[in-house]
Amino acid sequence: MPSSAVLFDLDGTLTDPKPGITGCIQYALSELGYKPPNADELHWCIGPPLKDSFSQLLNTLNGTLIEQAILLYRHRFATIGLFENSLYPQIPEILKAIRFAGYKTFVATSKPYIYATQIIEYFDLALLFDSIYGSELDGTRSIKGDLIHHILVTENLSSSSVVMVGDRSHDIIGAKRHDIASIGVTYGYGTEEELKAHGADFIAHSPSDILRLLGDRG
Repeated sequence: MPSSAVLFDLDGTLTDPKPGITGCIQYALSELGYKPPNADELHWCIGPPLKDSFSQLLNTLNGTLIEQAILLYRHRFATIGLFENSLYPQIPEILKAIRFAGYKTFVATSKPYIYATQIIEYFDLALLFDSIYGSELDGTRSIKGDLIHHILVTENLSSSSVVMVGDRSHDIIGAKRHDIASIGVTYGYGTEEELKAHGADFIAHSPSDILRLLGDRG
């Protein structure tokens, strides 16, 4: 059965959020009295749920401390970090072409829905998606597999007709959990090795590769 819907991760797939995310992590750690790593040492934090990243950064399982860090992060992100972000080249054109080819398109991000929506609107991409899906501020659906399940049920999509596009292992793991095909992109923050190790079905080195790979699938 031909693919009829494409789920797009946001950070590292549609946009490059490095300045905003790393700046907000540094701010949160500094406010808590920790010396933050420099931005280039925080690439691994782009994509996974914040709770997991702060647990590793703070070397703790203390839920209260992790929640403090997340609140501090969001304090800066909601007003500044959100817009320290840029679109990857060709994204609007590729999205238009994918939709013209007859696919439904959805944003599927671990980032809270409230922020994801603002970012998509900021870049004038809202009309290029059927809907935007993200997590709740309390962490609900921040695990990509849970989010994908929610989208499949809400949109009444068959696993065999869906492709997940993302740049990190979490995207591929979430897709595998629901037996949907996955395209791992290497222009974001995950390596080809990471994506292949977790079972990405296809690898895209540029946004135009995504369009080509979808066409190859039929």
